[in-house]
Amino acid sequence: MSKAFGELLIEGKNLVKDFPVSSNALKNPMMRAINDVSFKMYKSRGLAVVGESGSGKSTTAKMIAKMYAPTDGVIQYKGRDIQDIVKKNDLMKYREGVQMVWQDPFGSLNPTHNIFHHIARPLLIHKKVTPGNKKELEERVYDLLEQVGLIPPKETAEKYPHQLSGGQRQRVNLARNIAVGAEVVLADEPTSMLDVSIRAGVLNLMEEMKFEKEMSLLYITHDIATARYIAEDLAVMYVGHMVEWGDTDEIIHDPQHPYTQLLVSAVPDPSKSIHTKLKGNKGEIPLWTPESAGCPFAGRCTHVTEKCKERMPGVTKLSDNHFVRCYLYEN
Repeated sequence: MSKAFGELLIEGKNLVKDFPVSSNALKNPMMRAINDVSFKMYKSRGLAVVGESGSGKSTTAKMIAKMYAPTDGVIQYKGRDIQDIVKKNDLMKYREGVQMVWQDPFGSLNPTHNIFHHIARPLLIHKKVTPGNKKELEERVYDLLEQVGLIPPKETAEKYPHQLSGGQRQRVNLARNIAVGAEVVLADEPTSMLDVSIRAGVLNLMEEMKFEKEMSLLYITHDIATARYIAEDLAVMYVGHMVEWGDTDEIIHDPQHPYTQLLVSAVPDPSKSIHTKLKGNKGEIPLWTPESAGCPFAGRCTHVTEKCKERMPGVTKLSDNHFVRCYLYEN
């Protein structure tokens, strides 16, 4: 995936996010969910964020969506710090441009309203149709449903969420993103609750949207195998740290960080023996705090040294678009 970089839309710089782990105001212990994370998102380009549960993937997306404020660091949208976006009109414009697709297609739609309502509402709120023009609204709703493959559109529009499959509901959510003209779509495990047989269709639709609508896509997943089908860039996260990032194909075909190697080796491969062992120890995933030091993967790494436990390695550039944080590659 050597596609050229387009316009920079979202940039995260040295992001940190701490959460309190106790209600005791005197002790106030903190958990560090995100630590020194940086990334860039470009128009018509996808960034997949991969890692197991607790790696900080969803927290990163929620900071971009302004659901959480960073403890430290900056997120910029078209060069502007999103923490400075506070006025009602500015917030409305930001939420129009930056949309989320939630993991649960069953809980993201109101069961008391039909599909027409779910598509029409963002069109009306964001003034994408002429107020009071019923015919224009209907035509726009039907057109959006056709764009996401929900045919016949009029019949679909009259249905309620419980009458649609999980994949169809997720297509409705994607139609809502298109309706407001979203430039950035944050997709948090969008296919994890769908049947395997319909996941590919939803991913293909998102890929089409990325190019045809010139969207920037953040694809959050625990499944590194699907990342290559939808994202040009890949970031591997572990306990709130980005340990390897860059070109998706390069990382998947030649993973360098021991944790990335572990993820790739876990992907089923018919050419490998079922007895192939994963390269990693069974150490526990650490709870990271502001006082923690060293590489977070040290407790599970087969290459661990004393300095790995003492301080986090710096960034090593392996190629034009491939970076890693690991002492194995410092020199």
